[in-house]
Amino acid sequence: MTRKNLMLLAAAGSFALLAGAFFFQLLGYAPCKLCIWQRWPHGAAIAAGALVGALGPLTLLGIIGLLGALTTAGIGVYHTGIERGFWEGPSDCTGAGDTLAGMSGSDLLSLDAPVDIVMCDEVAWAFLGISMASWNALFSFGFALIWFLALRQRA
Repeated sequence: MTRKNLMLLAAAGSFALLAGAFFFQLLGYAPCKLCIWQRWPHGAAIAAGALVGALGPLTLLGIIGLLGALTTAGIGVYHTGIERGFWEGPSDCTGAGDTLAGMSGSDLLSLDAPVDIVMCDEVAWAFLGISMASWNALFSFGFALIWFLALRQRA
């Protein structure tokens, strides 16, 4: 495969994962905070791929795609660790809600609080015992490898 084709393949993979995430959202699986964070680097990889299609396989675009894939894979690993209880996640989307001691009475009675918070430490959907965050990490590491292989090829 040519350098350009490898870059386009990796970007298409990010596009497919991002489209899948939006499809699951349409099916009623609302994303948590970390799920949203995982989407942005895919967007960078997709943009890099679009520019590769328009401008050719520039090294800078390959680096952007590689960094995007590695970033979303890293967030996916972090998210997976939170889901499996290996470490704590952000306090605003994890836990049982039992840390109310620091809140005032007006905070507790406020109607401005969101009612549909999706918890980052709960697996909303899994296939073969692997959560969406874990699948994202696995596939994204694969896309990072493709970006890396593309960068190693001659332009």
